[in-house]
Amino acid sequence: MSEMTFEQMLEDSFKNIHSGDILDGTVISVTPTEIAVNIGYKSDGIVTKSEYSNDASIDLTEAVKAGDTITVKVLKLNDGDGQVVLSHKRIASEKVSKVLEDAFNEHTVLKAKVSEVVKGGLVATVDEVPVFIPASLASDTFTKNLNVFADKEIEFYMSEFNPSKRRYIGDCKTLLKERRDAAKEDALQKIKEGDVVEGVVKNVTSFGAFVDIGGIDGLLHISEMSWGRIDYPQNVYKKGDTVKVIVKEIKGDKIALSAKFDENNPWLGAEEKFPVGAVVKGKVARMTDFGAFVQLSEGVDALLHVSQISRKRIEKPSDALSVGDEIEAKIVDVNISEHKISLSMKELMAEEDEAEEVPQEGADQANE
Repeated sequence: MSEMTFEQMLEDSFKNIHSGDILDGTVISVTPTEIAVNIGYKSDGIVTKSEYSNDASIDLTEAVKAGDTITVKVLKLNDGDGQVVLSHKRIASEKVSKVLEDAFNEHTVLKAKVSEVVKGGLVATVDEVPVFIPASLASDTFTKNLNVFADKEIEFYMSEFNPSKRRYIGDCKTLLKERRDAAKEDALQKIKEGDVVEGVVKNVTSFGAFVDIGGIDGLLHISEMSWGRIDYPQNVYKKGDTVKVIVKEIKGDKIALSAKFDENNPWLGAEEKFPVGAVVKGKVARMTDFGAFVQLSEGVDALLHVSQISRKRIEKPSDALSVGDEIEAKIVDVNISEHKISLSMKELMAEEDEAEEVPQEGADQANE
């Protein structure tokens, strides 16, 4: 009788627990795969690695020590081996679920670290709750390789909250666009045409470079990159370069930039350097069907029309000249405002012919 009473007393001393209960327990032992917990019940509880954390890389033996107090949720009273199945991560998950719900309803910003890059997007873990961010919502610009976000802290809105399906969707794109638009508006208020600003090259194309000048992008067109001719912007600028530019024109939110500063203008004083009638030397820089462009000095090119290359008829410039040829020609027209100089090789040939004819005429007269 006394033995039964003792057993009954022992039985009564154990907690009466149910599935779903949240308890504090004491860690008895830890292995790489599970944690044994004393929860004051007739059987010990077990927290598997997957029920401790969503982080598959976590080392349980480092995260938890024997004697630690741990808060757990009862999932099942008997796992078949007489042990109670417990979860630690689901407590945090339920608390965070409220945070996610509030963020969804109030359109507030969440911050979390990208814990995994998966097919089609990113997973950002908010205190053990995985939030999926589709690739289309990961950035406000196209990102081919999502691995650039791995282990990075990101900010996002909640675009979908469905705890019954454990479906939590995040959106970085909308937040980034809102911030970019706000920064653009702020930048537009601060700059005006004629300002000299520093910017960072964001992208280089065949027609120019897009430069971030403090929250707003401006276009540095290929024709505004240098006073001289540029064939390939990629040879001059690359992404990440810091550049000093002039705000040339503002139309709405479109900004045209220029790197052509007046103090570097090679056409300053060109009228004195290259007057009409002067004979100059230059190098053939490029050719078209109608003529050849001759570089007279750095940034100053002159046109040698096909009709002015020779006294003989020439169909196209390449019949008589090649790029790189050094030539001598006479300046026949100058328009500094339009940065145009016209040359003629034929004019020199005509003068040379006349000079050669004079001695012949003198010799004929002497013979008479």
